Amino acid sequence: MSEQLAPQHPATQGITQLEIDQRVFDLYDEYCHGRIDRREFLSRAASIAALGAAGLVMAQALLPRYALAQTVSFTDQRIKASYVSYSSPGGNSGVMRGYLVQPAGPGPFPAVLVVHENRGLNPYIEDVARRAAVEGFLALAPDGLFPVGGYPGNDDDGRTLQATLDQAKLRIDLLNSARFLKTHKMSTGKLGVTGFCYGGGVVNYLAAALGADMHAGAPYYGVAADTESVANIKAPLLCHLAEHDERINTTYPAFESALKAAGVPYQVHIYSGTQHGFHNNSTPRYNEAAAKLSWERTVAHFRKHLA
Repeated sequence: MSEQLAPQHPATQGITQLEIDQRVFDLYDEYCHGRIDRREFLSRAASIAALGAAGLVMAQALLPRYALAQTVSFTDQRIKASYVSYSSPGGNSGVMRGYLVQPAGPGPFPAVLVVHENRGLNPYIEDVARRAAVEGFLALAPDGLFPVGGYPGNDDDGRTLQATLDQAKLRIDLLNSARFLKTHKMSTGKLGVTGFCYGGGVVNYLAAALGADMHAGAPYYGVAADTESVANIKAPLLCHLAEHDERINTTYPAFESALKAAGVPYQVHIYSGTQHGFHNNSTPRYNEAAAKLSWERTVAHFRKHLA
């Protein structure tokens, strides 16, 4: 299902999404996924013949500004937030750390795991966890980089660190995070999972790995799960995709066929005019209309299935 959405100005930059050439967006996607480094990203953007120096300006505008993107304060009286550590047998170090945010009040609350991109627990993902808590969910945002010192404070180093991890063990760390959250004393035992980019793929993986122990999933532009594993999925899925995201979108036709064959309830929304990362309000890839609509749908999906 594809929605027509009006192009939106990003919340944090003077340059608008409409002013950025698609070729620069494509280079940024390569950079975000570790196929080129920052120097090459900026250099190649500046060398696009038709753009000249404007290509470099566009590229620099796409780099995140997290301080300007916060929507829920650390000290918001509607929530209580803290960092927690927990065991993770079979993971990269046997121990994990995450950002746990609960609504104010006695609880217990339905639980939502928030899985980061390919760069660790950055401020945007922490803000998403706070947004989930404001909506009434006990939210945990694990830091997959904790076994190597945690999110280092910038995305470039975070991306490099995440690539050095044993990826199978990283998935186990995130699986253990889901189990920790589900059984937390403030949890009702109803578990939803959302995630972005790499984390969106983890949502699909966890749906298969957890089976009936996961009750709802909302992946954002995450790679589809292996079709062989789809029969294990029991959680209804609400999948958010960007229109201009061929790398991810091409994984979905086979995934959807497998979901239908397995009788798994699911919806796929493709947001017109959007780029991979449209929910992240720290760069001009952000599309306000798509981010707002997709989040409203996600919250409604979790309220329905985690009640």
